[in-house]
Amino acid sequence: MSKGRAEPRKEKVELVARLSKEIASSPVIGILSLHKMPAAALQRIKGTLAGQAGIRVVKKNLLRLSLEKAGKAELVELLGSQPAIMLSTMNPFKLYRTIDRNKSPAAAKPGDIAPADIVVPAGPTDIPPGPAISTLTKIKIAAKVEGGKIAIIKDSRVAKAGEKISADVAAALSMVKLQPMSVGLDVVSIWEGGTLYRKSVLAIDEVKFNTDLMRAISGAINLSVHAGWPTRQTIGIMLTKGFAEAKTLGLEAGILDKGIIEALLARAKAQAEALEKLQKS
Repeated sequence: MSKGRAEPRKEKVELVARLSKEIASSPVIGILSLHKMPAAALQRIKGTLAGQAGIRVVKKNLLRLSLEKAGKAELVELLGSQPAIMLSTMNPFKLYRTIDRNKSPAAAKPGDIAPADIVVPAGPTDIPPGPAISTLTKIKIAAKVEGGKIAIIKDSRVAKAGEKISADVAAALSMVKLQPMSVGLDVVSIWEGGTLYRKSVLAIDEVKFNTDLMRAISGAINLSVHAGWPTRQTIGIMLTKGFAEAKTLGLEAGILDKGIIEALLARAKAQAEALEKLQKS
């Protein structure tokens, strides 16, 4: 008689039950990737997020079971090879910004993917002359010896955004003490109230966003005013504009009205004085 599947260990069952309850009751759920995440950096970020978000690191299979049991099976497909889950009450965009701002620079390692173009800037270094200059020139970094130290002659791009960093490039970057990578939580997506926000949506350029927002507000105000569609925000502008236009029309047409009578009299006086000067000349 064949043996049946072994019963899961009690502590695992309890962990899934406890975690599934936490997931089900959390209004904001983040899926994270801990790939190449140093343990020390993870602990530092956990401390930074204390009181704002909790990070749960468990085996992928247990996390999958917990999500399914909590009714969040749609998040299972987002789990990578080294996943973690983050539970919070913060707005997803504020939460992502907090995490992004707590990333720290790190040295590049062979096989890393360049997050942006990596440029070694021109200028002096503290590297003594010797084999190092060959390491630099091997990857087309223009260098020479100045004052007993190696100097970079001109800005040199050693990797394009999205390229894999080679061992030679990583060694050269280490020499010039350039840290193009960053260490921090890798947010895959954040779920809130049935809406799933991917990293591409969460990573907002705040300067560009504010500029675009101000441009949109200005455009909406102009449209409202020129279309004659009053709103709470534009009624004051429209009244001021209407009064100015009515006053200009009244002055040009010479219409006697209490709103412009003083301006008409002032203009008539100025014209009379000018005429008097012409007659005397």
